Amino acid sequence: MTATTVIQLYVFVLAAFVGYQVISRVPSLLHTPLMSATNAISGISLVGSLVAAGSGSSRISNILGCIAVTCAMINVVGGFVITDRMLKMFRRGGKAGDPT
Repeated sequence: MTATTVIQLYVFVLAAFVGYQVISRVPSLLHTPLMSATNAISGISLVGSLVAAGSGSSRISNILGCIAVTCAMINVVGGFVITDRMLKMFRRGGKAGDPT
């Protein structure tokens, strides 16, 4: 294992630990804004995957870029569906389709 690999592994484990600690301490009232921010980050990763898919460097980069675009789109759409369901919990009375 090279020194770079050890540093990358260390950063990954540290990021996973910090991410878990941050998410587990978020009050339930703030989950909807947090999901909206996560959707924005997913949108940024979608743009990056589109760049990778269209780079034309090699066939394998195009294939991996297309897979990344598919995964990022699933993530973005799923995030919006979940955010919509969470926002419906805060609506007052009336019908489900009623915006009030």
